[in-house]
Amino acid sequence: MPFASDPLFSVAHALRVKGFAEGPAVAEATGHPPDRALALLAELAETELVERRDRGITGWRLTTEGRKTHESWLNNVLVAAGCDTEIAAGYDTFVLRNEEFKVLCTDWQMRTVGGELVPNDHADEAYDAAIVDRLGVLHETVVPSVAALAEALARFGPYSARLTSACGRVREGDRSAIARPLSGSYHDVWMELHQDLLLTLGRERGDADGH
Repeated sequence: MPFASDPLFSVAHALRVKGFAEGPAVAEATGHPPDRALALLAELAETELVERRDRGITGWRLTTEGRKTHESWLNNVLVAAGCDTEIAAGYDTFVLRNEEFKVLCTDWQMRTVGGELVPNDHADEAYDAAIVDRLGVLHETVVPSVAALAEALARFGPYSARLTSACGRVREGDRSAIARPLSGSYHDVWMELHQDLLLTLGRERGDADGH
């Protein structure tokens, strides 16, 4: 059975991964129903572990004390779960695919025309369609490894559905779902999964981790 984290920790962890998030985004990241996610945020706010920001980038975030508490909770979870080997294996698989995804995103944003690298204006439907196909192939290879992570730590469970949803949006014609920032794009979810793996393993970002 996968190790299930305390609900308060799961919400705090989602904020640590995201930086800022509104209630619906926290619900999506944790798998909690929206009302439950808001109730947990309110409970964390009562103990001054999270706070709400209503200007600039709006949403909930961890306070300084919240970050310290989260770090302690995270260490306790890892000890209790005893799944370092499984998470490390999942990370190694992810890093292998990360380079492929980086190239895919670069090819989506830029293309070579007349021997010169220029921004992709997305006028060439065949070029874009080929990248969408590549994303689909990559997705099919990534989902099993993400599912394996969720078999060790339940809180990794929502990532599969979120990646699948973003991939589905792309296939249905929403090209912004590939890499548009702060839109629930495939790239957004990919970056969160990457950050989650690094936090879980207590690792710093290395050369293989760049986006």
